[in-house]
Amino acid sequence: MAAETVVSAAAAAEEVAGNMRKHPVFRKILLDLVCAGLALIVFALFHHVLPRQQQGLGITVSNLASSEKSTEVSFTPAPETTGIIASAAVNDASFPSASGSQQTGNRQSSRTNQQTSSGRGSRSGKGGKSSSMNGKGGSALEEDADAAADTDTDAAEASGTPISDKFADKYTDTVIVTENSYSSPDISVTVTEETLGQTTYYLADIYVRDITSFRSALANDTYGSGFRDSIENMALLNNALLAVNGDYYGNTNEGVVIRNGVIYRANSTNCDVCVLYYDGTMRVMPGSSFSVEEAVEQGAWQAWTFGPALLNTDGSVLTSFASTNRIISANPRTAIGYYEPGHYCLVVVDGRGESAGITLPDLSRLFYDLGCRAAYNLDGGNSSVMVWNNEVINNPSGGGRESSDALLIAEVNANE
Repeated sequence: MAAETVVSAAAAAEEVAGNMRKHPVFRKILLDLVCAGLALIVFALFHHVLPRQQQGLGITVSNLASSEKSTEVSFTPAPETTGIIASAAVNDASFPSASGSQQTGNRQSSRTNQQTSSGRGSRSGKGGKSSSMNGKGGSALEEDADAAADTDTDAAEASGTPISDKFADKYTDTVIVTENSYSSPDISVTVTEETLGQTTYYLADIYVRDITSFRSALANDTYGSGFRDSIENMALLNNALLAVNGDYYGNTNEGVVIRNGVIYRANSTNCDVCVLYYDGTMRVMPGSSFSVEEAVEQGAWQAWTFGPALLNTDGSVLTSFASTNRIISANPRTAIGYYEPGHYCLVVVDGRGESAGITLPDLSRLFYDLGCRAAYNLDGGNSSVMVWNNEVINNPSGGGRESSDALLIAEVNANE
């Protein structure tokens, strides 16, 4: 039987070869199909599989959070990127916005954008207008034009009392380490395991004297697509005390990427964007409200594009979201919360196992109950990982997943 099969296969191959010799057109079509298949494989490897370093904007944001802000902004390219080199007054500068248009430095901000930047909104606590959605969802933040004239309390607090002078009782003259806490002259972190019904989550309560202790890491220390590493390894390489996964920026070309004061990307997005500034304030805004110009002027230190926002602009609970049911339903989660300049929290929720995960409305309620004034959802699912003292302390779904970036808490001189 085997011999007959081999003979049949050989006969079929001979027949195809004969047809190719007799019919040049058939042969050409077959060769074209083979070449096209090979070309598609090469394209997929270089554009979707193999790591590919990318050239970002490379704008380094000057620290404008001092008591006397300068109107002059200098730019230097990020390491290993060509970047944009310029030195110009903010009022004369022109930068790309997240919507893809050019916005000049002396433009009039819309009332909507002013409201979003101020972090104020209506107090109904319900999800508002839905924008068009991508895979992550659009923005459900409510916007109130009347709030444009409101005073930015966070900014006033930050300028009046630098974060270096806040929470003096939280820091210690020497490094003190326990099983679930760390304190030093510049950092205080306490990590606890909590339960909420059938859900287990890990809460890191964080105080920093210097915002540069709240930093990001890029896989392979490189900006680009296809670069991935474990959160544990990124924490180890950067001498981090605490680490969680970030927004997995490398999985898309969409949105804003600011890491440690360097603006790598500011593309159009309908997702909510979270920005952490040098003065310690944190704001969450619709992607349409983000502009590079304002990021530079206000001193952006980090910015992430995932979302959605977990609290409304006034800090109230969001009960509806411009996302699909799959995203809204119970899942493992990673999220960041903001109390006031210098005080933050990171939350990682286990799911798809003994722990049930958490829905977006329940996650919003959790951050509200914690007392946060703003909160933001990061990449979740198998990506949700928390590392404490170089060990993964949660139970990641599927054993965890490598990512393109991580959020870290580390001493300012950790890498010196």
